[in-house]
Amino acid sequence: MAETRWAESSWSGDLTGGAGSIDYVSSGAVSRLAVTWSSRTEASNGRTSPEELLAAAHSSCFSMAFANALAKAGHTAERLVVRASVMAEKREAWTVVSSALSVRGRVPGIEAAEFGRLAEDAKENCPISRAIKGNVELSVEATLES
Repeated sequence: MAETRWAESSWSGDLTGGAGSIDYVSSGAVSRLAVTWSSRTEASNGRTSPEELLAAAHSSCFSMAFANALAKAGHTAERLVVRASVMAEKREAWTVVSSALSVRGRVPGIEAAEFGRLAEDAKENCPISRAIKGNVELSVEATLES
């Protein structure tokens, strides 16, 4: 089984003075998200960026992979809160250099060491991590709440 998802974007003008939008996505969940060069490299001012969307994809992907790993180990998460912080910096060209995941979770009956080990496994194996691994530094900080 294979699934294809798509997004359609448009742009007008040059890179630094122009503007664009993410017009449609295959699910219909979002549309007309404004994007500019400055929203990537300076203040976002209510606009999104590809890096922010990568962070959203990584945090949601990791949360599902981590919940699955916990369940397979016999633990059901009451709540997982995941943040992915994607950093881009100017090198020869602007480059995404890292995605730092942090997760806080309430999971009855699990020890902190196992929670951390399973978080590390989910970081390595969620589909978005696998897509960017080798090009982007990946990390995870896991905090088990009582």
